[in-house]
Amino acid sequence: MATDPTAESAPDTYEEFIETVQRLGNIEAAEGVLKWDQEVMMPEGGTPARAQQMSTLNGIAHETLTSDEMASYIDELSEADLSDDQQAVLREVRRQYERADAVPTELVEEISKTTSEAHPVWKEAKENDDFDQFAPTLENLLDLKRQEAEYVDPDRDPYEVLFEDYEPYLGLDTAEEILQTLRDELVPFVDELQDADADLADPFEGTYPVGDQRGLVREVLDTLGYDWEHGRLDDAPHPFSMGNTFDARVTTRFDEEDPLGALASTIHEFGHAFYTLGLPEEHYGTPLGQPRDLSVHESQSRLWENHVGRSRAFWDYFAPTLNDHLGTDFGVGELYEAANQIYPDNLIRVEADELTYHMHIVLRFEIERDLISGDLDVEEVPKVWNDRMEEYLGVRPDTDAEGALQDIHWSHGTFGYFPTYSLGSVMAAQLYAAAEDDITDLEGKIREGDFEPLANWLRENVHSQGKRYTTDELVREATGESFTADYFVEYVEDKFGDLYGI
Repeated sequence: MATDPTAESAPDTYEEFIETVQRLGNIEAAEGVLKWDQEVMMPEGGTPARAQQMSTLNGIAHETLTSDEMASYIDELSEADLSDDQQAVLREVRRQYERADAVPTELVEEISKTTSEAHPVWKEAKENDDFDQFAPTLENLLDLKRQEAEYVDPDRDPYEVLFEDYEPYLGLDTAEEILQTLRDELVPFVDELQDADADLADPFEGTYPVGDQRGLVREVLDTLGYDWEHGRLDDAPHPFSMGNTFDARVTTRFDEEDPLGALASTIHEFGHAFYTLGLPEEHYGTPLGQPRDLSVHESQSRLWENHVGRSRAFWDYFAPTLNDHLGTDFGVGELYEAANQIYPDNLIRVEADELTYHMHIVLRFEIERDLISGDLDVEEVPKVWNDRMEEYLGVRPDTDAEGALQDIHWSHGTFGYFPTYSLGSVMAAQLYAAAEDDITDLEGKIREGDFEPLANWLRENVHSQGKRYTTDELVREATGESFTADYFVEYVEDKFGDLYGI
């Protein structure tokens, strides 16, 4: 049984330490709500005030984390006799403290203010298809993040330092190895699938009203078990999820010509929110009640989106629901094939198919790594982006909006984030394979619309653990093996080989 970190056996210092940690957690949760509001509901004119609000909260959080009081707690508890759970909490807070303590509060506030101001600049530049409009802001953000990395560890690759903000335990070398494996395996495999010249169904023609699609995605959330008492669905230009175990919201976006796009993005964001809502309530505000960073978070969204939402079993169950909402009469096979076609010539990452998606990640990883190191100048980004898009996917963007401006991440200053998308996809395959081993006839249960056994397995093996384990430890506890790409490669070869008849 997990040990309550506020149990009576804990030293008094630990209880005081936890109170400070929870106060920090509440500040960060408030920041999350403000970020959600800025992207979903805030009027455009609110940016100047929001930038100051976010800067102030970031400064308070930084001061709380790096206070003399926190340093004293960490020093004292490092010598204390703590339970395994208490040691895990101390490990996570110490890691945060050591990174934050190295960075001046003034720089933290400047980064926060600049990222808040960057969002509308990026949005307008994208609308105007004008990378030059965003370039000075991007250059400023790069400079600030290089400074941050320099403060944290001047002796290491700055990109490696920044990557650890999003995945602190797998290591950049592991990310590079996984991405190299995906490039080596998927590029020739996609070529082979294209050469097979399979005639997969794509029955969607014409337009499908947003109102009908909205009803459809709300019903898929109902079907999968989304807790509306602790969540909500909204529209956003770039779908995302945010929140905590009491309030985890999802967003999606609609295209009248592509109802499967809205469905897939909604299921994806459900996976994120379902993970967040499954974190232990009794540990709210502490690392034991927080998600295990972005690779694991992405594994949950990709597992529900791809291993469930794109499976034949899911469409056996859900096809009548889609037809009811859209007024169509598509067959199960047609929908399964439509949900799994590969489109190597697709320009947009969030609309990419399950296979070529990872080439989008490789491209971004390479570019932002070179930007941070100074090996690539900002003004060169559109051309390099387009060249690599042509090299990896055989298609060249005609506009900056379809190319280097399509993602929101750099406006947030999140350099080092992109690799976690592919790491999460790989992890999802390994976790799903373990769930299949443990749950009798999981595919049959999904075909009947019974998602509870899978949900319970994820709750027990992933969600309830919070940050108790490091990333690889969590994977080993859940699957019995260290993190590996083998299950992902086997999964895509079996699934798409069967679909395309190779």
